[in-house]
Amino acid sequence: MKTMMRVVAWVIVAAAMATSVSAQGRLPRRNAPAGPDGVSPAEIQRLFDAYVVMQAQQELQLSDEQYPKFLAKVKALQAARQRGQADRTRILQDLRRLDSASSLDENQARAQLKTLAEVDARTANEVRDALAGIDEVLDVRQRIRFRLFEEQMERRKVDLLMRARQANRARTQQP
Repeated sequence: MKTMMRVVAWVIVAAAMATSVSAQGRLPRRNAPAGPDGVSPAEIQRLFDAYVVMQAQQELQLSDEQYPKFLAKVKALQAARQRGQADRTRILQDLRRLDSASSLDENQARAQLKTLAEVDARTANEVRDALAGIDEVLDVRQRIRFRLFEEQMERRKVDLLMRARQANRARTQQP
């Protein structure tokens, strides 16, 4: 039964990711409106985050006492990463606009670059603090497994996105 739930969850995440990738093979903006299938990039990220939490419980063999604490801490980690990415994306868009202008406003560019550095530093601190909070809940073996699990999940997400892009390209190239 648990295996079936894992497969269903993975299929939902894969389908949601596939429907959100644009036909040009680029990732849509996180805050972009829902596509024709009604799934926004933010919803895809929420689905994937929920899948990660569900898988982590099993992968780390969390006790009933650990799970609620872990859940709160991992949600804080996910939120810190999402905030940082959203802020970074916004600033990069501003820098892109500045760069494409006929004349560069160097003062504004310097200010945006400084803001970007501040966002990167703040995000790194928030992520470090969130990971420390997770480490407080886990024993040493679970900490190791969590770091390895996170890397595995990131690779799976990238793999799903690449497959979705390829499928969309194939679909748009058909007569």
